[in-house]
Amino acid sequence: MDLKSGYPWWAVKNGLMHAFPALQEDLRVDVAVLGGGITGALIADELAKHGHRVAVVEQRDIGWGSTAASTALLQYEIDTHMTDLAERYGEADAALAYSACAEAIPMLQSLARGLRDVGFSRADSLYYASKRGHRRALEREFALRTRYGLPVSWLDREGVRERYGFEAPCAILSRLAAYVDPYRFAYRLFMRLEKRGAGVYDRFQIARIVADTRGVTLRSETGPQIRARHLVLAAGYANQRWLKQRVARNRSSYALVTDPIDPDLLGALTRTMMWESARPYLYMRTTADGRLIVGGEDDAIDIPAKRDARVEKKARILAAHVQGLFPALPVQPAFSWAGTFAETEDGLPFFGPHPQYGPRVHFAMAYGGNGITYSMLGAGLLRALIEKRRHPLAALFGFKRLER
Repeated sequence: MDLKSGYPWWAVKNGLMHAFPALQEDLRVDVAVLGGGITGALIADELAKHGHRVAVVEQRDIGWGSTAASTALLQYEIDTHMTDLAERYGEADAALAYSACAEAIPMLQSLARGLRDVGFSRADSLYYASKRGHRRALEREFALRTRYGLPVSWLDREGVRERYGFEAPCAILSRLAAYVDPYRFAYRLFMRLEKRGAGVYDRFQIARIVADTRGVTLRSETGPQIRARHLVLAAGYANQRWLKQRVARNRSSYALVTDPIDPDLLGALTRTMMWESARPYLYMRTTADGRLIVGGEDDAIDIPAKRDARVEKKARILAAHVQGLFPALPVQPAFSWAGTFAETEDGLPFFGPHPQYGPRVHFAMAYGGNGITYSMLGAGLLRALIEKRRHPLAALFGFKRLER
């Protein structure tokens, strides 16, 4: 599955950081993780450091799927408003989802501290109204987040103009967000796993998955097979090919990165990510070396050749949007790219077993606008399920919620 187009910045910046071997012989482990992106890395790390024998396999090069195309805005805020989740599942579950995502940010920060140079830094998040008519929805959202103790403040038009220098009817400012280099983050985790004795293998093409009451067998197209007590399918958007039931829809998102910009011109953008209330939404963040990453212009295209052809035009549109907000900024694309992403109907992820395969095959589908945050939570959730412990997010982030 071709998940990206153009020149994703993280792969250009970092190159091939480490060569992982191909699997040459049969293997037995406690947990096999299928997927060599940031989701698989976070899950494998969580399992390995709690005593599980883990092997990770990837069909291409490690980190070369959608991880390389991610813009890596780490937020507790998800694409679905907290108010909309409350209407769908009740306030308690809406608060649970948002509060758990808020807890994931310091968890990711703690994990990043133990790794070398993964570009992690804390930031604010500004969610601004694209139109005057969106103000009421943001007021309701702000009131509900405040009621449950989330770290937010309200900015009116004058406040947005004074702090950030652009025009918007209002905004919610959150003090809990972060940036990271997702490609480097994934590689560092996998390199540490390998150093500690876990197997990390690329170029492993799955021919068949066979699950029984005692475990799961992964049969490759080239010979070697893996026998595991549990399997975690962390293959990102390609996960859907293993399910007969359609639980998400694939789309394409587009992004650009500029050359480094003078910090005086960036101003508050150096420490604040921004995203808007329109759907699909424009979003932006800076990098450790002062570049601006801009993303958005999402569409329903899921055909690689068509997506490839749209990258440059979409990058020009994104640059023009930012130029309209900040006329003084030099928003010239240095590199531009696109990537597949998937969205669920309610904006929540899926972690855990599906009835199609039984209890030993676990899906890790961290879909939506903050997949890395979801993956951090999913790592703990899946470990609890594998260890036959209860987890507070199991019902809300599992397939059973589709029966509600």
